[in-house]
Amino acid sequence: MATSTTRAPGTSRADLITDAALALLAERGMRGLTHRAVDDRAGLPQGSTSNYARTRQALLEATVRRLAEREAHVLAPGELPAPGGEPADGVPGEATEGPDALVAGLALALHRYLTRHPELLICRYELALEATRRPELREFFDATGRQFREPLVALMTAAGSAEPERHALSLVAWCEGLMFSCAVGSYHRSVPTPAELRTGFTELLSGMLGPRRR
Repeated sequence: MATSTTRAPGTSRADLITDAALALLAERGMRGLTHRAVDDRAGLPQGSTSNYARTRQALLEATVRRLAEREAHVLAPGELPAPGGEPADGVPGEATEGPDALVAGLALALHRYLTRHPELLICRYELALEATRRPELREFFDATGRQFREPLVALMTAAGSAEPERHALSLVAWCEGLMFSCAVGSYHRSVPTPAELRTGFTELLSGMLGPRRR
């Protein structure tokens, strides 16, 4: 039997259930995600998850929603700086304004995700693959993803992009490819340092926006 999920003070039953579902996805994959297994993992009486999410589709949707909430805390897209602003997590000695702030904020958010929450990436891949087989989940999965895409389009617009939608797609594709490689791919033992990520973002954004002027 899986170890039950510890309930932090103030955690709602809904969050306890969906956090348990995410833990099961990371450990066992989609086949290991059942209502009964979630009850066991969450340390709840049998039937609790069924009362919360009657069907598997409802459980999957609730799990996608919880994943998006937890990713938002990690990536904090609302805290990323527009050019001229300050990065969410300041690093001593790093530039804190203009394009340098944008690069620093993006690098810090991505490094935080890769080093502290790789299990969320595994959950995202499990759910994304399941969404390719369930059109009703695909629509829900895409809707939750817009909370990350739209802020990036706004950031690219503020950075001076002539084609912010296309450049946001390129930025997402670069980040997604790097995250996949470092979480489950051939570079899973080689997470880039914050400095390496800043270099990568600088190269990418320079190609889109032109060389940075000092």
